[in-house]
Amino acid sequence: MRTLTLFAAAAGLLAAAGAAQAASPTFITIDNPGDPTFNQLLGINNKGVISGYFGSGQAGHPNQAYTIAPPYINFVPANLPGSTQTQATGINGAGTITGFWSSSNTGTDPNFGFIRWNNHGSFRYLSVNDPLVTSVPPVTQVLGINKSELAVGFYNDSAGASHGFVYTVATGAFTPIMVGGSVSDAATGINNNNLICGFFVNDKGVTHAFLEPLTGGTAIRFGVPHASVTQFLGVNSLGKAVGFYQDVNNITHGLVYNPANGAWQTLDDPNGVGGTVLNGLNDKGQIVGFFTDAAGNVHGMLVNGAP
Repeated sequence: MRTLTLFAAAAGLLAAAGAAQAASPTFITIDNPGDPTFNQLLGINNKGVISGYFGSGQAGHPNQAYTIAPPYINFVPANLPGSTQTQATGINGAGTITGFWSSSNTGTDPNFGFIRWNNHGSFRYLSVNDPLVTSVPPVTQVLGINKSELAVGFYNDSAGASHGFVYTVATGAFTPIMVGGSVSDAATGINNNNLICGFFVNDKGVTHAFLEPLTGGTAIRFGVPHASVTQFLGVNSLGKAVGFYQDVNNITHGLVYNPANGAWQTLDDPNGVGGTVLNGLNDKGQIVGFFTDAAGNVHGMLVNGAP
């Protein structure tokens, strides 16, 4: 099954503001023992509850979703009932999660989006699949949700290009995310002020990150200088965004961006010699993501005291 982080080939990126001074955060590895060789932590709310999954999605290693709350000891399964694979992607303050699931585990699988509500341990699921999807197999992923129950994600067309959307739970309406000049885009997160983050690929094959209000306001396009790819994957209520960029050696580096002044900085796990990706953040200086170690294993990561 397709993993959350979407890499796209690129040749160059826009110039960006100067890097901010490094902070002194602490890094904690969190791996579900179901597969200590592959974990990704994708979302975190202000209560510190994390959504994620284990299993690479390759044939014989299905994605298995979970949530985990402080003190980060007990992993609670979050698989869609009857699914073969599930990823739990975003999570809001009420504990509502977004994600996608598949009915197979062949390595090339359909993706179907969902939202799950938790009412004291009783779960309610809603299927969220953009009617414009034309890819074979079909792909819709729901990647984030805010307190107003506006969810974001993307679907794939018949050429395999992704197209971002906002889904309004109250009405069931899909609103396309229109990034000017893009041939492919994805909406990856939305904060409680309806600020959307994501990334797009232009007609030159260059991948940029974006921040864009749902209505009104000014859109931001951003790329780390000399990087081959820049993506935003999460945004908090303060407007700070996290994601990653890819350097000339194709190594990924965690990225923190502040739209208030355009400052950005690299944030890499010390054990992430094979790369670091930041996926989600809350308003309390906590970030989640994953890193790849020297043996090629992927580990879930929680960062406390992040910039």
